Amino acid sequence: MGLASRALCGAAGAAWRESFPLGGRDVARWFPGHMAKGLKKMQSSLKLVDCIIEVHDARISFSGRNPLFQETLGLKPHMLVLNKMDLADLKEQQVKKIIQHLEGEGLKNVVFTNCVRDENIKQIIPMVRGLVESSYRYHRGESLEYCAMVIGIPNVGKSSLINALRRQHLRKGKATRVGGEPGITRAVMSRIQVCERPLMFLLDTPGVLAPRIESVEMGLKLALCGTVLDHLVGEETLADYLLYTLNRHQLFGYVQHYGLDGACDDIASVLKQVAVRLGKTQKVKVLTGTGDVNVIQPNYPAAARDFLRTFRSGLLGPVMLDRDVLQRPPLADP
Repeated sequence: MGLASRALCGAAGAAWRESFPLGGRDVARWFPGHMAKGLKKMQSSLKLVDCIIEVHDARISFSGRNPLFQETLGLKPHMLVLNKMDLADLKEQQVKKIIQHLEGEGLKNVVFTNCVRDENIKQIIPMVRGLVESSYRYHRGESLEYCAMVIGIPNVGKSSLINALRRQHLRKGKATRVGGEPGITRAVMSRIQVCERPLMFLLDTPGVLAPRIESVEMGLKLALCGTVLDHLVGEETLADYLLYTLNRHQLFGYVQHYGLDGACDDIASVLKQVAVRLGKTQKVKVLTGTGDVNVIQPNYPAAARDFLRTFRSGLLGPVMLDRDVLQRPPLADP
């Protein structure tokens, strides 16, 4: 057994932090309050659509889903697309638990996707068609086309889904701009065609967060998945929560990825090693009794940014951030 393997075996048996210090953090400050305007626009566009497609990040299958979507847009048939499945730890047992929990909430139409690689994209058009045809269409009953509204919190892949459907069914490129940070889609857009047979259009919408985040830990999960800008939470705080989560789940891919001496629960120590390995250091002037001295120090914010970026790109392995939710019993089917 090599040194790296021995270090990881030792890490698996180590005692990690049982909880993350959440006190004194103002979660309300992390989330913008202007999103009610976007929700009102969606509500006013409801008469134009037959179905709601909610997109969410599979790593947080439950955390942060906006309850106002169901309350405000609940008149229309609703399906949930859990995107970024390649980044989530979705063992067969995990998938069963997720579906059981969602069925307990009354959601029976769920698809796991990876829009970047077009995985499971083919399931979506038939599912939308089936939902619409088995529901009352109100004043759209005479229409020969289908139209669905794509909704979700920021940066979960709504625009990526639309582009993936166009690639799959129309063999056409991007219709909507895609970004790796929240806030790319700013306004409810015009209809975008995604299929010829059946004729189907989608409405892209801006990401809308819940007006109140239930807990600081839920806010940290959302921030780890990029639904808010990192600097609002603090890159080193987020990196520390990521380290806490990886160690608790016994996911030590970061040790091998960065060539560290071993797994560690101290974020300052980890970021220092990451900064040195990546050459992310900075000169700092220190005032001493004999004058100013230039000292080389690790660039902790730069190391934290790299740690977060590496996690989000999947290089540290798949993670289920909502593992604690899945350990609870599912709700009874309403």
